[in-house]
Amino acid sequence: QVQLVESGGGLVQPGGSLRLSCAASGNIFSIDLMGWYRQAPGKQRELVATIISGGTTNYADSMKGRVAISRDNAKNTWFLQMNSLSPEDTAVYYCNADIRLVTDKGFLSRYWGQGTQVTVSS
Repeated sequence: QVQLVESGGGLVQPGGSLRLSCAASGNIFSIDLMGWYRQAPGKQRELVATIISGGTTNYADSMKGRVAISRDNAKNTWFLQMNSLSPEDTAVYYCNADIRLVTDKGFLSRYWGQGTQVTVSS
């Protein structure tokens, strides 16, 4: 019913930048929260950033000042701008969203994308 598709990952040199995108499609009535998580090899998935429908953002302490999350409500799309990347940022980045479906507006469900690989290496 709902599909989240990430794009924009790839290989970048240390100090470089990347912009990830996530597009949601399907039987969507509203998206209350949009977010990004990441999972590095051998580590647990961790929060990167979230943005709620009103525009309030939240960032992991380790990412503050280096990333910015934004959203295009009309297109059900959100973005993660990442700057000053280091090898420690290498991970699979996942987008997620808390979504209300047209057929069940009173119920909120969390959906995840398949992930996009970000590799920071010289």
